[in-house]
Amino acid sequence: MSAPDVEDCALFHRPRYQAGIPAVIEAPDAGLGELLETAAHFYPDRVAIDFLGATTTYRELLEASERAARLLHDAGVRRGDRVALIMPNCPQHVVAVYGALRLGAIVAEHNPLAPAEELRAQLERHAGRVVVAWEKGVDLIVDPRSREAGAAGPEADSVDPLGGRTVFSVDLSAALPAHLRAALRLPVARARQTRDSMRAAHLPAGVRSWDREAARARPVPASWPRPGGRDVAVLLHTGGTTGAPKAAMLTHANLRANANQAIAWVPMLHEGGENFLSLLPFFHAFGLTFNLFCAVQKAATQVMMPKFDVAEVLRAQTRRPLTFFVGVPVMFERILRAAQEAGTDLRSLRFGVCGAAPMPPAVGAEWERVTGGFFVEGYGMTETSPIVAGTPMGPTRRLGALGLPFPSTDVRVVDPEALETALGAGAPVDVDVEVPDGEPGELLVRGPQVFAGYWGDPEATAAAMLPGGWLRTGDMVRREESFLWMADRRRELILTGGFNVYPSQVEAAIRDMDGVADVAVVGMDAGARGETVVAAVVPAEGAAPGAITLESVRAHAERALPHYALPRRLEIIDEMPRSVIGKVMRRQVREMLEGR
Repeated sequence: MSAPDVEDCALFHRPRYQAGIPAVIEAPDAGLGELLETAAHFYPDRVAIDFLGATTTYRELLEASERAARLLHDAGVRRGDRVALIMPNCPQHVVAVYGALRLGAIVAEHNPLAPAEELRAQLERHAGRVVVAWEKGVDLIVDPRSREAGAAGPEADSVDPLGGRTVFSVDLSAALPAHLRAALRLPVARARQTRDSMRAAHLPAGVRSWDREAARARPVPASWPRPGGRDVAVLLHTGGTTGAPKAAMLTHANLRANANQAIAWVPMLHEGGENFLSLLPFFHAFGLTFNLFCAVQKAATQVMMPKFDVAEVLRAQTRRPLTFFVGVPVMFERILRAAQEAGTDLRSLRFGVCGAAPMPPAVGAEWERVTGGFFVEGYGMTETSPIVAGTPMGPTRRLGALGLPFPSTDVRVVDPEALETALGAGAPVDVDVEVPDGEPGELLVRGPQVFAGYWGDPEATAAAMLPGGWLRTGDMVRREESFLWMADRRRELILTGGFNVYPSQVEAAIRDMDGVADVAVVGMDAGARGETVVAAVVPAEGAAPGAITLESVRAHAERALPHYALPRRLEIIDEMPRSVIGKVMRRQVREMLEGR
């Protein structure tokens, strides 16, 4: 994919950049592992990871990743092979990522809380034969026909519960500080509860211990070849621009370029002197780029925890004052409230980045008042590694805007109907014919962070990409004084708590429920959380009044959906608004519900 023209980048919508921000950044044609090697060379004794108080230096992290690379190689992993990771944020996760990348393998990230059916479908899609999963996640990928998954009889005996894969299990408790590991062994209810949340009661035969084997493995020789910038580094699962499940391919160059763009946007970060609060999960594009790559590039300490726990955040702030945080609005809001109640000083947090959902202005203003620092609002998507635009940290910014295009990033705002007409007629697409400023149009993006396509899906890739390397985002925006503002979501994506929810998937999970004749799912404004998932249901004829409840809908849908995608509100309606061709008109549904 061709890089944007340098002259175009230098001239296009740069007037309102903060002083000192470059219009163009370097996009290295090199592997991501170079970031860790450089940090370990210059800052070997700097703490790379603080996991609930247990520390790992950059020297130790590099050595552990080299041993992990050897272990994966001995398990049959070669350049281009997919290594599936299913675990929360933890040191083992970082080690596995950099170990796989060292071999030139492709890291396939998975949500460890996703439904089993979704995870198994993703594994089948990319055909990864090696899986590294936390103990509680192993059961999710086990063949349900096997004896270990509860089946019985002769058929179960012939079924490999692991589906022919090599599966390593990760013990989260092994990464805890010594005093917390000791506490887990106490014969008290709380210790048992915590232990049960981290450890599996039973693992299928054949599952190997990642922690034990990685500790014993020899490091890979320095002479082993390294991946190049064009090699695919990571697969992130997404609905794409249409909502259908896909795996976006991000190259080493994509991710390194986006890390360089983000760092250039916040030039005040001190190399070897920052403490990053790593709360966004690594399977989330924002969490991956900022915490696994930007943090390492700046030789920062990542203060991480396996889940968002506001009390743990405050303990971390007391233990190791935090300086940089990337999160979603609800995280900012909850940290603010908890700190105020506890009297915890947040003034070390000089920089914050809000992604995945708009920051409510009141929350943003309060954050800056309490911390004395700045926050950036960022816009992006998985297909752009993920950042496209951000608000400047200075007087030129516009709070509530998507921001200005990042360095080396070009954007166009075009008429989607004219675009569809040209594509349908097979005519050339002139992306330079844009809608007037202030009018909504579809956002097109070109830059070194734009992905390499969807894994195994050339048709979806072709639908998303235009000639010249332009990505169709599917988002409707308007431009005013160089700033981009969200106008509407053409693809009707719902953003809740920092996660993407695709209405069609939620509707499919509800539609086969007894008593449901029709269903539409929309997002309603929920302040700092982004949007609330709302299901509008038309009961089947003859259904008893009150038979369909929010509780029953959630219980039915949770078999196929992650928790964050479940409806939080249910509305019973008499008739579903549909177009002349029978398509559900979600905008009308939303307007109908706003009046209730």
